[in-house]
Amino acid sequence: MTEDAYLSYKDQTRHYFARPHSGPLSRPLPSCSAWYGTDLRKNGSYIELFSNAEIAEIEEAINFARNSGKKIKDLKKDDFPLPSLSKRFELWKREISDGRGFQVLRGIPVEKWSVKDAELFFWAFGLHLGRPGAQNQEGDLLGHVKDMGSSEGDALPRLYKTAANIDYHCDGADVVGLLCLKKAKSGGQSRIVSSVSVFNELVKTRPELAERLFEPVLLDIRNEKVSNSSRYISVIPCQYNNNILRTFYHADYFRSVTRHDDVAPFAVLEQELFDVYEEIAADPELYLDMDLEPGDIQLLSNHTNLHARTDYVDHEDDAEKRHLLRLWLSL
Repeated sequence: MTEDAYLSYKDQTRHYFARPHSGPLSRPLPSCSAWYGTDLRKNGSYIELFSNAEIAEIEEAINFARNSGKKIKDLKKDDFPLPSLSKRFELWKREISDGRGFQVLRGIPVEKWSVKDAELFFWAFGLHLGRPGAQNQEGDLLGHVKDMGSSEGDALPRLYKTAANIDYHCDGADVVGLLCLKKAKSGGQSRIVSSVSVFNELVKTRPELAERLFEPVLLDIRNEKVSNSSRYISVIPCQYNNNILRTFYHADYFRSVTRHDDVAPFAVLEQELFDVYEEIAADPELYLDMDLEPGDIQLLSNHTNLHARTDYVDHEDDAEKRHLLRLWLSL
């Protein structure tokens, strides 16, 4: 494995937050990434299907990579050849980075694959889009989103390991990818909203709150220590440059920072910002719910979207429980 086969958690975070900024934005921003859920629900234009020939090529690539004898994390793009999909990868990358900001791909036959083959596929698929990166300080590269029985009453729960609702947030990577292996008995929808559209609605009605998004906000880092003494860090939610608005927002981690003794309660303006921003994001006209099916891939920009998840009821049979693979990518 080469030293730069994937990014460390620290390097990936630095890359994500190296967002160019020329000054605050004080007007609504016309942009392809400023979508509204009501429009996309009408036509499902964000979904693309794999052809039978492409699935056959993918399965040949799985065999090719498996026969290389390499561990998954040591694979390179050439170890998973997908020549006929190369043009589609370029289109998907442009859609994610410069267009709508997300893409759903449908038709991966995970129901006939082992979990190990699904892991191999998704990791190598990501190599064709960008550079994978660690999702925590422990260096986990491919996350398993599954209810592990953690209690919702835990002081600092990792909610992706529960069946609980997860509020709007962004991850610290350019793109988050999900591959659905099993879906819940009920619930568990992936909810996304354009952070550009949320900003546009906010700046029209409460410009003083929109302006606050370009100033530092404290982020509770919870279990993710960036140094031995760090318990929270300062981040700037919005950065604007060259007609692009990039947003990092994390509802839970912004709000929980006041649990620390040396952090003052929120100022009135800060509290209003969080309340109004999240109220706009919760408008059904803005957000889009996706009931991901087994074999669906969701690719989402963390710069122009927020994502959440509704709570769910799972199957009693462990083999049928909701299970998704998660990948973080830098473009």
